[in-house]
Amino acid sequence: MDPDQKVIYSLIESFVKGTTGKEEQPGLLTASLGLKPREMISLVGAGGKTTLMFRLARELFRSGKKVVTTTTTKISEPAPGETGFLFVDPDEEELKQFVGRHLDQYGHLTVARERIGSGKLKGISSNLADDLWRSYKMDYMIVEADGAAGLPVKAPREGEPVIPFSTTLVVAILGVDGVGAELNERNVFQAERVSKMTGIEMGMMMTDEAMAVLMTHPEGLFKGAPSSSRVVALLNKVDVPNGVEKGRGVAREILGKEHPQIERVVLGQLKNEPPVAEVIFPADNKRR
Repeated sequence: MDPDQKVIYSLIESFVKGTTGKEEQPGLLTASLGLKPREMISLVGAGGKTTLMFRLARELFRSGKKVVTTTTTKISEPAPGETGFLFVDPDEEELKQFVGRHLDQYGHLTVARERIGSGKLKGISSNLADDLWRSYKMDYMIVEADGAAGLPVKAPREGEPVIPFSTTLVVAILGVDGVGAELNERNVFQAERVSKMTGIEMGMMMTDEAMAVLMTHPEGLFKGAPSSSRVVALLNKVDVPNGVEKGRGVAREILGKEHPQIERVVLGQLKNEPPVAEVIFPADNKRR
């Protein structure tokens, strides 16, 4: 059987075998997301973008890759150990020169334009992200391309997401803890937009189908993805009770809609080990 047309249980098991406790599984995110040798990766959605950005960057850096992490919106300032060096400067030329001078030295750089209080960083323009990508020999650039105020579910606002043109892979994230949650502003970012997009009335419960609509609707999470980019759906937090079952249900709905760019659905638990529970491809969905 073609290994790209099955759930990669063997991949995950191969990383788990022989490990104990909380050891990280080298290369698991890279393989599960299907990364190519050089990628600009834009992260959109809700429920784990920043966690994925720095966890994936660490995995890539430890494998010898040169990585730049940034945002075109805003992110929380990385904690100690999450990046090789954080450089903040409002001048785009200074940012470019810093990357050129120090990427080889540190291996992983995070760049932003401004500290804006409450531990947040204001990001760079999508044009600067494209310029950095073209100008320097980094292996990977990872861009957080929208915000969700820490909630597990969202619909994009006007002007979101801000995805650089050079993006080769878009990863859209939703938290499976959003399935069954009441649709309101406490649980869902831009709840009114979610209601209009999915048909779920305010105060009703989010369903598998509604989550899939957010992934696949023309105005949903992949809005603005370059036509040449690959797209991956990541359903995070499957380590919550019944999370894997919830993730599989949403994955079935996503793949059943046959979005032309979605090549796989990853079931993730990004704050746990291993960070990936399953990877589901379209052919799997047809057999379920």
